[in-house]
Amino acid sequence: MAKPDRQFLTEFIAPTAHPLAAETEEGNDGKKLWLKGCFVQGDVENANGRVYPREEIARAVDSLTKRIQEHGPVAGELDHPEGLMISGQNVSHAIHEMWMEGSNGLGKLLVINEGKGKIVRSMIEAGIHLGVSSRGSGSVDGRGRVSEFDIVTVDIVMTPSAPNAYPKPMFETLLDNRFGPELKYLAEVRDDRIVQKHFQKILREFLMSVRDEVIWRKG
Repeated sequence: MAKPDRQFLTEFIAPTAHPLAAETEEGNDGKKLWLKGCFVQGDVENANGRVYPREEIARAVDSLTKRIQEHGPVAGELDHPEGLMISGQNVSHAIHEMWMEGSNGLGKLLVINEGKGKIVRSMIEAGIHLGVSSRGSGSVDGRGRVSEFDIVTVDIVMTPSAPNAYPKPMFETLLDNRFGPELKYLAEVRDDRIVQKHFQKILREFLMSVRDEVIWRKG
């Protein structure tokens, strides 16, 4: 019987099912923001029709732990790129720990103070629920069972708690919002630190306005 080819695998962990716990810690360079929660779920069929056996997750978690011990924290990105390479300009956090709890792989990551990490902080401050998505490779058989699983990293992603929570794409919502035109312009000016600082401020206000609108509609 032919051995299944290795595939690029991504799996989203919804914040409604496994919410991330945020912890702050005072450091020499200011407040540190940690996020802790389930990074990989095992022994259940997920939304992609795949099942990750506990032993596969345990082996992958052990391998990632050895990487952290030998080379330091593993970088992760905001949003989900299509590929296994990690882009330095999109890094938002660093994974410091992973461990097993039952059939699941849990972890703890540190949100960085610069770059995309600032956007993550802004979203959390605005009350937006964030999820995580594992990124790796493995083989999948005809029953959807995963073998030879390897975790490259775990990314932070933003997805509404219900699939139909937003009737319009986020970009369209941005353009319709009063902050939209300014945000679109500021996002394109990447080489000016003052402009980018103002961009973070306007982005925070935009995210809070979207949150308030969702709360108003639910009420």
